[in-house]
Amino acid sequence: MAPAPLPVASGPSILVDRSQERASTTIDVLSFNVEGLAWPARRGRAASLAKIGSILADLNTRGTAPDVILVQEMFSRAAVRALSRAGYPYRVWGPGRTQRRTLVTSGRVRGPRRWGKGETGFHLVGSGLAILSRYPIVAAASEPFGATHCAGFDCLSNKGAQHARITIPGVPGGIDLFNTHLNSQAESRVPAERHGAAQALQRADLSSFLAATASGRDPVIVAGDFNMAGTPGRLMKLEQALSRYTMVHRFCAAPASTCDVQMSWDGDEPWVDTEDLQLFRSSSTLGIMPNRIEAMFDGTAGQPRLSDHDGLRVTYRLEWSTRSPS
Repeated sequence: MAPAPLPVASGPSILVDRSQERASTTIDVLSFNVEGLAWPARRGRAASLAKIGSILADLNTRGTAPDVILVQEMFSRAAVRALSRAGYPYRVWGPGRTQRRTLVTSGRVRGPRRWGKGETGFHLVGSGLAILSRYPIVAAASEPFGATHCAGFDCLSNKGAQHARITIPGVPGGIDLFNTHLNSQAESRVPAERHGAAQALQRADLSSFLAATASGRDPVIVAGDFNMAGTPGRLMKLEQALSRYTMVHRFCAAPASTCDVQMSWDGDEPWVDTEDLQLFRSSSTLGIMPNRIEAMFDGTAGQPRLSDHDGLRVTYRLEWSTRSPS
């Protein structure tokens, strides 16, 4: 039997300013670590994961779900099943368990392997990354981090980065989406200098993947679990490595920003207090700018806390010229 054809995506509302020869619309992007770890790392997660899937499916039915979800820690069968039922017709997965790196890499986490902390040289699971979209995915790729670019129990998964290019009806060109999950800190069960060295190597791997994969013609959104909460020095180095991109938290926290902040932030550097980040970059023909940031699944009314992470939801305004090219 032939597979059922994918639905034709309906386009968003597009506003046209004829006097300025400009058009605009929005795209709504959720980054969410769903805590989809399997036994023995976690137990009893199936019910919460199923609830995540059913809430998203209900939002999709009502037309209020995020347009795109970049998922991390989708390791278990229960996690894959739940997110596959969330109502998104277009889905791609990140590096699998046995996928090998193709881009040139260098360096390694120094010192002897911590065999008792998971640094066995074998991956038990894939990356746990997935991108789900209501709009067509027209290109996809993924790349694991270097084989010696991990530390502690994180080495048991084939972590890396994932790309998907989507097209939105009525919007010129496409949008490049990148999803990643860097080495954990304390949960890796190795000293800070060791998981810090792994993150430094992974930052370089992520930067090279972005450079090799982004079209250069389309705006870019980079999101994921960067595992850098409480480490402003590492965040500074991340921004240096991704210097062409702007962090959404930093943009929305700026005094002159018009971004609608619907989150509780402590202090004037809220990006230091979270693992979950999004960054963005416009192209020469399609501008992109955050106009709303909020949390999902954070324990507030109607948003039960179903993971050890809150979902980070950002609405971006897209803007382009309607002037005919000469």
